[in-house]
Amino acid sequence: MNADPVDLSRALADQTRLRCVALLMTEGELCVRQLTDAIGVTQPKISRHLATLRSLGIVTERRDGQWIYYRLHPSLPLWVRRILRATLPAADQYWSSATDRNPLKYDVRRARASQCESAVTDGRTTSGQDSHPNSP
Repeated sequence: MNADPVDLSRALADQTRLRCVALLMTEGELCVRQLTDAIGVTQPKISRHLATLRSLGIVTERRDGQWIYYRLHPSLPLWVRRILRATLPAADQYWSSATDRNPLKYDVRRARASQCESAVTDGRTTSGQDSHPNSP
């Protein structure tokens, strides 16, 4: 991990990054689409935040075709894992009580319901972009 305690604190201070980390802690591995569906923000925003987490060594990615899956980095130091485990219940409690936010448990159900592979139909992604390089 490239982050020190200050970098980790800055990363977790952002709500989108904290929700991404919390979902990855709960679910293990999710694709970008599942994270965007669960959190309710745009794909570019999620990707930007995941890039920050990846640059700090908090998450790692794997590519499967056109899909990119993220998970917590398996080599996270123990002190980071302890902070994350302590933060998740507090964050979930906050989201559950906030009137303008969905509880994390609801986010997890939404993430599970979203299947990355189902986003491609008739050679087009849900964003309308061609998924095949030779498509007209």
